[in-house]
Amino acid sequence: MTQLRDINIAPSILSADFANLGRDVQTVLDAGARVIHVDVMDGHFVPNITIGPLVVKALEPLVHGAGALFDVHLMIEHPERYVEDFAAAGADVIVVHQEACVHLHRVLAQIREAGAAAGVSLNPGTPVATLGDVRDSCDLVLIMSVNPGFGGQSFIPGSLEKVARAREFLPEHVALEVDGGVTELNVRELVDAGANLLVAGSSVFGGPDVESRFQALQQAATA
Repeated sequence: MTQLRDINIAPSILSADFANLGRDVQTVLDAGARVIHVDVMDGHFVPNITIGPLVVKALEPLVHGAGALFDVHLMIEHPERYVEDFAAAGADVIVVHQEACVHLHRVLAQIREAGAAAGVSLNPGTPVATLGDVRDSCDLVLIMSVNPGFGGQSFIPGSLEKVARAREFLPEHVALEVDGGVTELNVRELVDAGANLLVAGSSVFGGPDVESRFQALQQAATA
């Protein structure tokens, strides 16, 4: 999965047009996207409800047909109950929240056993140091730069320093992802701080000409 180590904008389908979801996903894939981010919310861990494995399964031929990865972010309670379902639907990466897992080490092993790369996400109020005993057991760490639950939120400024701390703290092989408020104005700073996967929802899908918006972000990230 070289896409996990490359610098990539990962469009979040949370902000796409759900009446034309396949079209929007195809548009960003045609524009060069190689990681598609899926935000799964249950109305309990976060105050919103989104999608489940059936949507991932429906989009799987488009995403894998383009040689791209499905990056599935489980913002749900008891994520261990759904790991196998999302892996079977086509998830290449499954990210769980440190705050939602009583037995985080076990869940990360479960994800790998299901055939996916294992990721951990940290809410804005959760220190990077809490991953001290699992940093060698994950393939990816996701830093939330907004409070999870809704798209279109503003970037929390202190997140930039948190990304830099995470990059210093984590083994070199662990990918570092940022989710929330990523725009052309901060994407290069985030890359310079150590992030290589940048989730972008409304900054890609929140206006006309989705293809150009994605490409502008990708160019800004790799400039």
